[in-house]
Amino acid sequence: MGILTWNFIRTVEIEDRPLAHLRSVVFAKLRRGEAFSYSWETPLEQGSGRHSIWFSPDVPVTFEFFDGRDIPLNPRWIRELTKAANSPGGLVLVPEPESKPASD
Repeated sequence: MGILTWNFIRTVEIEDRPLAHLRSVVFAKLRRGEAFSYSWETPLEQGSGRHSIWFSPDVPVTFEFFDGRDIPLNPRWIRELTKAANSPGGLVLVPEPESKPASD
């Protein structure tokens, strides 16, 4: 389980694998100077609710991973997350697709 911390005040617990993919998309967009939203839902057992934060190059963000190993990235998942981040609805964590589908 990893932690995304936004603007030193908001933390979100996310499993390491999806967090690594989110980090890739977030850093790519921030490197280009792009601002965007990220939205998620909190499970019922954690109090439930919907949340959104606004990423922009001038707001600090950190990614902490509890597993010290490098996580191999799935390029298809990166593309799908990037597509979501570029949409009016903003970035949401979509399920990981298979890395090499038969039709690609």
